[in-house]
Amino acid sequence: MNETLILIPLVAASYLAAHVAFDWLARRYRIVSGAEYLLLGILLGPQVSGLLGGNVLEQFSPLISLGVGWTGALLGAQFVLPRLIRIPGEIYRIALVEAMLTLVVVSGAMVALLSWWLYLPVMDVLVPGFALGALATVTSEAGIAVASAGRPKADPMVRQFRVSAGLSAVIAMVALGLLSAIYHPDANVVPRGPTATEWVVINIAIGVIGGILFHLFVGEERKPDRLFIALVGGIVLVSGAAAYLRLSAMLSAAVFGAILANTSLRRGEIDASLARIERPLYFTLLVLAGAAWSPSPANWVLPTLIFLAVRGLSRVASARIAARANNAMGTLGPHWGRGLLGQGGFALVLVLSYVQLTNFPAPGIVFSAVVFSVLLTDLLSARFAESVFDTDRPITGKS
Repeated sequence: MNETLILIPLVAASYLAAHVAFDWLARRYRIVSGAEYLLLGILLGPQVSGLLGGNVLEQFSPLISLGVGWTGALLGAQFVLPRLIRIPGEIYRIALVEAMLTLVVVSGAMVALLSWWLYLPVMDVLVPGFALGALATVTSEAGIAVASAGRPKADPMVRQFRVSAGLSAVIAMVALGLLSAIYHPDANVVPRGPTATEWVVINIAIGVIGGILFHLFVGEERKPDRLFIALVGGIVLVSGAAAYLRLSAMLSAAVFGAILANTSLRRGEIDASLARIERPLYFTLLVLAGAAWSPSPANWVLPTLIFLAVRGLSRVASARIAARANNAMGTLGPHWGRGLLGQGGFALVLVLSYVQLTNFPAPGIVFSAVVFSVLLTDLLSARFAESVFDTDRPITGKS
C-alpha cells in the first residue's frame, strides 16, 4: 500500500486513541496529551510493526515542511509587541538566564560525551552537541497550562512559567536556525557562495518578504475561508523557500507570523485561522516523528540517558541560579525549575527540521534523545509543574 494513503487511517487511529484511552488517562493521572501520538507513530514505524517504512521523512516531506512552518508561524504570532512590553523585565531576565545556562551546560556535556563515545574530534561533534543543548531548553507549555488551570494569570509563578516556555522555544528555534546557516552546504555560486551571516539574513528576509507579500495581496481580506487559504499559501511559500535553500523553515515562518501579528488590523482573524488546523497538524507531526525514529543499533542509548540526566539537573540548577541572581527566590522558590522539566512536542517539531537537514551529523542520536525525553517527561510534566505551586504565595509582589 502507498504510504501516503496510510496517513488518513493513521490520523484517525491516533485521534481515536486520544479521545478514548488517553483522554481518560489524562483526566485521571494528569497526563499531557501528545506523547500518545508519538508512541503510536513508533508502533506504526519500521522499529515495531513496519506499517510505515523507513523513508517517512521523504514520503511526507511536504506535509512535514508545512507543519514545521505552521508551528513557526503560530510561535511568531504570539509575540505581539504591545503585550510583550507590559511584562516586567525581571521575568525576561530570569527566563533568559535559565535558558542560556541550560543551553551552555547541556551543550558542553553532550559535546564531551559524544566526542568520547563516538571516538571523534570535538569539532566533529559540535553540531549535534549544540543542537541537543538548544533542544534541552524547550519546555512543555501543555504541562504548564494543565498545572496552572484555575490560577490567576497575575500569579508570578504562572507568568514566569509561560514567559520561560515561550522564550526557551525562541532560543531553541534561533539556535538551530544559526546551525543551518553556519554549517550550510557549499553553494555553487559565482563568484562565491553566501557567508554564514548572509545565510542568516536570507533566512529572516524570506519571512519578511512573505509578510510584505501577504499584506500586498490579501491584507484587506475579510472572509475567514479566504484568509485561511491565504495563510496556508503564505506559510507554504515561506517554509518551502527556506527548506529549498537548506535553511530553517521554522525561523522564516516565525518571522512571517510575527509580522502579521504586529502589523495586521485583523489580528484576531489571523490567530483564529492559524488555530484552525493547529492541533490536527501538530498531532500528525508527532505521529510522523515517531514513525521516522530510526536509531542506530546501540550508540544512541548512553547519549540519551546522559541527555535526560544532564537536562534535568541543569534545568533545576539554572532556574535556582536565575531566581537568586534576580532576587526572586521569595516569589518563585528554590525548586521552581521542576516545572520546566517537561520537554513538550515542540522539541519534536524542531528535531524533525534538524533531521531533514541531512548535512547535520549524528541525526539518529539527536532524534532518539528528544524522542525519549518527550515520552518520559510529558507523562509527568503537569505533576512537575504542580509540585512547585504554593497556594500561600502572594499573587503580586517581589521578594
